[in-house]
Amino acid sequence: MSTKSPVHSEQYPASYYFATAKELHQSPRLEEVIDVDVCVVGGGFSGINTAIELAQKGFSVALLEAKRIGWGASGRNGGELIRGIGHNIEQFENIIGREGVNSIEQMGFEAVDIVRQRVKQHNIDCNLQMGYCDLAIKPKHMHELEADLEHLSKIGYGKNMTLLDKSRVSEVIGSDFYQGALVDMASGHLHPLNLALGEAKVARSLGVKMYEYSAAEKIIKGDKPKVMTAHGEVNCQYLVLAGNAYLGHELESNIGGKVLPAGTYILATEPLTQAQCDSIIPKNMAFADLRVDLDYYHLSEDNRLLFGGLCTYSGKDPKDIEAALRPNLEKVFPQLKGVRIDYEWGGMIGIGANRLPQIGRLPDAKNIFYAQAYAGHGVNATHMAAKLIAEAISTQAERFDIFAQIPHMTFPGGPHLRSPLLAMGMLYHRFRDIF
Repeated sequence: MSTKSPVHSEQYPASYYFATAKELHQSPRLEEVIDVDVCVVGGGFSGINTAIELAQKGFSVALLEAKRIGWGASGRNGGELIRGIGHNIEQFENIIGREGVNSIEQMGFEAVDIVRQRVKQHNIDCNLQMGYCDLAIKPKHMHELEADLEHLSKIGYGKNMTLLDKSRVSEVIGSDFYQGALVDMASGHLHPLNLALGEAKVARSLGVKMYEYSAAEKIIKGDKPKVMTAHGEVNCQYLVLAGNAYLGHELESNIGGKVLPAGTYILATEPLTQAQCDSIIPKNMAFADLRVDLDYYHLSEDNRLLFGGLCTYSGKDPKDIEAALRPNLEKVFPQLKGVRIDYEWGGMIGIGANRLPQIGRLPDAKNIFYAQAYAGHGVNATHMAAKLIAEAISTQAERFDIFAQIPHMTFPGGPHLRSPLLAMGMLYHRFRDIF
């Protein structure tokens, strides 16, 4: 019998992740006036880990979440922990210099290590598995993978990598759909909601005051920023905005227009037999192809195939996620044709115009920091952003300032037209993929 659920439920979006969540904890609603060193708005990876980093440095921290901890992209993403931060970092060399580009590249590796170390140090039960593959669908992609391997080897990461051509790709994936693969054993996959919930537990143990159903409704800037909620307020020395795609234009217009919410969607199959698992993913790795409109997938702890893809900019979910994604799944794995789908869900990720995370200070309030627009690579990049903001607040701001120098375009058209305009641009890139 299928346990397929609607996209949303009252507390958390109904998903395979919510159905298998551990460490669920109900935090109170803010109903008083409190004073802390730092207030963090947003209870996803960025906000939780900023709170952890600052609490470890001795700051008093309050975290405000509009719904539940991990409710947004952090608790319903593809669960892939992949090296790197941003795309085509070389385009910013004229702004941040070669040293800045090199620093961001190294931070892309460090970001994965932060997650691994946090999971290990605090024994977070999130089924972290190492092993990931970039997949080539056409010869052009193979050239890109060859160039990636050459570059990664030059900067000291190549020891983790193996390039497989068409004759060897079956070593890692049971599909005839691909021309080759670049294996990265230092990247991997995990259960993202359990990671977020486990990290929230760490934050609480460090004394972080966490409040759910406590949406920030108004920010008053000044020497001591004030955050107003429906039932309380927080006075602080520093404020961190970590709402990403769910922050909204109204709360802070300086950054709201620089991030576009885009929908992405996932299916979870019924549990597969061990023989089926071995036939499609023999080494329990995670995968993503190189198209703009990519597929990404891996196996769960209980042998389900979690298969994601699509990207929508309308703000509306597909009427039938299974109908939209099943053809892609069966094209990659025809041996799973007709497999039962037990869960389907989706949510919003934040995308910036240049596809680089936006980490900085508000131009009119230097004691208000923000991090957003991870463009689908948020599991690791959020953890790095949190560390950079904590370094900046505690005055070690060199690496933070590299990101803060990079300009980010406000999407044209205002809140109502920017999604259709971006959709037209992405359609152009999809046509390029095809032709």
